[in-house]
Amino acid sequence: MAGWRLEGRWPKEIAKMVTIEVPHTSYWDFPIGILLRKILDVEIQWAGKSSLFKFPMGGIFKWMGGVPVIRSRRTNFVSAIIDVYNSNERMNICFAPEGTREKVDKLKTGFYYIATGAKVPIFMVKFDFKNKIVWMREPFYPTGDFDADMTVIDNYFAGTEGKYPEKSYKL
Repeated sequence: MAGWRLEGRWPKEIAKMVTIEVPHTSYWDFPIGILLRKILDVEIQWAGKSSLFKFPMGGIFKWMGGVPVIRSRRTNFVSAIIDVYNSNERMNICFAPEGTREKVDKLKTGFYYIATGAKVPIFMVKFDFKNKIVWMREPFYPTGDFDADMTVIDNYFAGTEGKYPEKSYKL
């Protein structure tokens, strides 16, 4: 994988989960994620801002498993995605919960509410550009205690350097 190595394993035996990838600091996160999906031979969709899904790339991104997210207004996206999870036998959507490639101090929480609402685990993946490692953690089953669960999630991603370390979450 172009000098990268994988640590951990993809839990193919789990039919439904929410995947999150952190840190998201560059456009390079996307091709690495697509390549990882191909190498591991897993079905996974991904969420991206709705502006990505306009002409000329919109059709290609949807074909590649993209799910547009309208961020400019409330759309009941979380409820709609929970319904999608509940109506499918297999479902996995990957989110970049920073919501941007810029530096953020806290993650957006839609992924958490989707996982708890659909009663599925959260699978955490981090792209460590400094060491060229894709880390995959065992699936995390949220307890419903938001603060405690977010502490587990934050601690997992703490210190991981994205392509642009100064933009990395919790560095």
